[in-house]
Amino acid sequence: MDKKRSFDEFAEAYDAWFFDNINLLNSEVNLVAYFMKDAGDTFSVGCGSGLFESILKRDFKIPIQYGLEPSDGMAEIARKRGIIVDVTTAEDADLGEEQYDTILFNGTPSYINDLQSVFHKAYTALRKGGKIVVIDVPKESSYATMYNLAKSLETWEHPLLEGVHPRDPYPIEFVKVANWRTTTEKVEMLKTAGFQDLDYAQTLTKHPLYSNNMEEQPIPGFDCGDYVAICAFKK
Repeated sequence: MDKKRSFDEFAEAYDAWFFDNINLLNSEVNLVAYFMKDAGDTFSVGCGSGLFESILKRDFKIPIQYGLEPSDGMAEIARKRGIIVDVTTAEDADLGEEQYDTILFNGTPSYINDLQSVFHKAYTALRKGGKIVVIDVPKESSYATMYNLAKSLETWEHPLLEGVHPRDPYPIEFVKVANWRTTTEKVEMLKTAGFQDLDYAQTLTKHPLYSNNMEEQPIPGFDCGDYVAICAFKK
């Protein structure tokens, strides 16, 4: 099953999973907001259903008006939440030149095949002094290790995962089409694209089994979180 088809068919399940894991959702939103202060004109690459963008606007007064999303089903929901969405992939999108102050990749790098070319495109689309915010589950994290095992097994219902995954694990349809990268890989790609002055923050510092027990605030660094943000600038 390809990425677009997975997200088209299970768009409602995406939001439902986050609402079933509300502390995890709030922890992740807190991390996104951490680097989005004074974001200016912002474009969201892979805005999905617009769930995070709607919460950022409501709770943090951070408006994100524009985005792209390959899934028709997801884009339809995002439009209902007030986002102007181009239905296309990051690889095929035309982001223009010096159009934005901030470009956000929230949870999307693992679903972009040619991430390097997209980072180059984002660099061109940013104004001088603009920033890119790249947030995802790092491959070295316990979440990605668990996801990759489930992906290999093609199910959550396996003795190797019994008692390990959360009560409501991420839908296996989304796990199967993801390709998690290490923090180091993404850092090197950003530097190759020309970005400088990298900074880091992280959340979900508990084992996946317990990460929905309480809402977390972001902490600096990338060495213990299962959700890591990288912020970098176009000088």
